[in-house]
Amino acid sequence: MARNIVWHPFTQHAVEPAPTRIARGKGAWLETSDNRRILDAISSWWVVTHGHRHPAITSAIHEQIDKLDQVIFAGFTHEPAEKLADKLIHFAPRGLAHVFYSDSGSTAVEVALKMALGYWRNIGAPRTRIAALEHGYHGDTIGTMSAGSRGVFNAAYEPLLFDVVRIPFPHAGREQQTLDALERACREAPLAAFIVEPLIAGAGGMLIYGAETLSEMKRICERHGALFIADEVMTGWGRTGTMFACEQARITPDILCLAKGLTGGSLPLAATLATSRIFEAHVSEDRSRTFFHSSSFTANPVCCAAALANLTIWETEPVLDRIAKLAALQEAGLAALADDPRFENRRRLGTIAALDLKVADSGYLAQAGPLLRAHFLANEVLLRPLGNTVYVMPPYCTTAADLRLVYDAIRSIPPLT
Repeated sequence: MARNIVWHPFTQHAVEPAPTRIARGKGAWLETSDNRRILDAISSWWVVTHGHRHPAITSAIHEQIDKLDQVIFAGFTHEPAEKLADKLIHFAPRGLAHVFYSDSGSTAVEVALKMALGYWRNIGAPRTRIAALEHGYHGDTIGTMSAGSRGVFNAAYEPLLFDVVRIPFPHAGREQQTLDALERACREAPLAAFIVEPLIAGAGGMLIYGAETLSEMKRICERHGALFIADEVMTGWGRTGTMFACEQARITPDILCLAKGLTGGSLPLAATLATSRIFEAHVSEDRSRTFFHSSSFTANPVCCAAALANLTIWETEPVLDRIAKLAALQEAGLAALADDPRFENRRRLGTIAALDLKVADSGYLAQAGPLLRAHFLANEVLLRPLGNTVYVMPPYCTTAADLRLVYDAIRSIPPLT
């Protein structure tokens, strides 16, 4: 009954099996209603960082819900949102100065695009061209789909999408082609903004590129006055080995998009951080220059309290040490598969590991995807391959024994028919 009523995301209900009912979660593990344990090896779609139900985060949620559950954020404010903004600016790359709250990664990026266009319009030098890195995925709203790669994800919605300038992905050995293409795009006509996923394209196939390339892309944008938007919705909160991926390139974006791990994965909250010049361009006695964006639950107090608790964990617990240990375990897991001829393009960035299964068809709709998901679930592991690309992105509390279970499941992949 419930399967016919509930419409699940990224699910083709005509062919998918009934969804697995989860009743509980703790640490790196999920538990079904019939007490079966499943290792959450993708952090429940990349959101859970320290583990499910971290005591400090759940405690903060309970404490806040007894004080204030929700209040309109236009004309009102509250302590959790203000304290969180201060901490975010403290943790963020130096130079970001203002925090705008929303409720998901898609809206964080949508806000960033609107900030960029509003900035140029308000300073009297309107620019409207957006450039984006090939293979990018930035969300499922209209603006974010427009900035993301075109394909099966958004083909049905093509009439609604606006054009962007596509910059080729900086695959190994072809980085200069990317930089040259960005330089040409900036010279052809002024760019309003260039948006990238720093260091790794997530949904595009866990494709990795170097910090020096990221740094040079930022320098090109600076030379031509284009705003640089870093979509760290997935890459932030330690996934790439540092708090934010931008740190590895020693850059400060003009606009930074955060979500997913912002609350440790406990509640939906997003934030878009901007420099002072972008904020000041929207400050005027002319009310038409207001930044017109909101959601009903902007800066929800309970979500902000959860995020504050998450940042306190980063301040008081050895999170980066855990990340380094997990990264080493991931490297060892990939190394153990080095001689397996079924796999190619083994790669890792921070705590993210990926490899491609050699199959006749590739891409998101490859038949390997559903077959692999079923295999992993039968082996008590939650992995959700991107077509024939198997990736592992577990919470930072994942142990060596946990990860052995994951790589044993990968090693035991049967012939796919």
